Amino acid sequence: MGWFPCSGRSHKSKAKVMKKKKNLELQESPLDRIKPSSENLKISSSLASKEASKIGGSNHISESAQIFTFRELAAATRNFRAECFLGEGGFGRVYKGRLEATDQVVAIKQLDRNGLQGNREFLVEVLMLSLLHHPNLVNLIGYCADGDQRLLVYEYMPLGSLEDHLHDILPGKKQLDWNTRMKIAAGAAKGLEYLHNQADPPVIYRDLKCSNILLGEGYYPKLSDFGLAKLGPVGDNTHVSTRVMGTYGYCAPEYARTGQLTVKSDVYSFGVVLLEIITGRRAIDSSKPQGEQNLVTWARPLFKDRTKIWQMADPLLQGQYPPRGLYQVLAIGAMCVQEQPHLRPAIADVVTALTYLASQKHDPDKQRDQSSRQSPCSPQVKGRAKKLNRKVDLREIE
Repeated sequence: MGWFPCSGRSHKSKAKVMKKKKNLELQESPLDRIKPSSENLKISSSLASKEASKIGGSNHISESAQIFTFRELAAATRNFRAECFLGEGGFGRVYKGRLEATDQVVAIKQLDRNGLQGNREFLVEVLMLSLLHHPNLVNLIGYCADGDQRLLVYEYMPLGSLEDHLHDILPGKKQLDWNTRMKIAAGAAKGLEYLHNQADPPVIYRDLKCSNILLGEGYYPKLSDFGLAKLGPVGDNTHVSTRVMGTYGYCAPEYARTGQLTVKSDVYSFGVVLLEIITGRRAIDSSKPQGEQNLVTWARPLFKDRTKIWQMADPLLQGQYPPRGLYQVLAIGAMCVQEQPHLRPAIADVVTALTYLASQKHDPDKQRDQSSRQSPCSPQVKGRAKKLNRKVDLREIE
């Protein structure tokens, strides 16, 4: 659930390098001139207003995010008891809590002071989620900056993360069916479209992955964890230059090579997530045979051979998916993970395509009924496959 540079160094060496790089990057942003005290972290200064105006917001963060004391959040989690523990990521541990003042159930993230994320990521998270609001972005309720304590308070997402339902499936847990997967993919894409097209300047998420897509009632998806988010290029600028951060397996290749960040970097990451949703495989899985450990590397030859497209469907779907829908979603995924960023689609086009696919509800009972009347090698099936090949353009990945 954590993040790290996209290069392949050992864990210890990465931590050392990141500490050095963190000291350098702390000089990049005006946010870092805010001292880590409770009073200053109200972010109601002229400096915060200046940052807010860049994103198109004029209200002070303190007007939209509540300020909590550490005592209040300790009481909400019953002093951070083990039974309230939900999980752990790069920021720190996450607990389920109930606010005494409002009786609201919340999720509380506590910064690990020995972890890789620090005061800068905390400030960015508060700033971004206080100014950016969309149904597919997690709602920040407030924060705590009491002494050296740093905590974030979010709405509680009862179904956990997408990763919990794709990769870390507990025995007896319901499997994600085709319709639910399409709903999640379309919703996550809408959240990303809001960041790219409605925020001004655009916001580059930079850490899109399955563990950062949280699920509410009815599997409603919301993007979370904005500590690595960056304001996108403005004017004649084509990119933002920054240190390479993110999660290995999701980073766009040009960003990993050069540190030049664009919205198309997020599109690549979304393509990886989309492939995970369809295949059930992890972005990086060291338990797989050599050559299959990287999801995109494994997918490339299958994209180029349409007769093997069916091998990419998650076995947990048990064949319960629309053949046309599978082709179309894989076509979208193939375009998103193109090696060259200019060949990737705009996220708005991805939203249009996935919203349509999500609206085409698949009926497994109808599919079973049709299968019982047709043999796998019948002329009807062969003709349908040829028709799909003509209609769906699965671009080759360079």
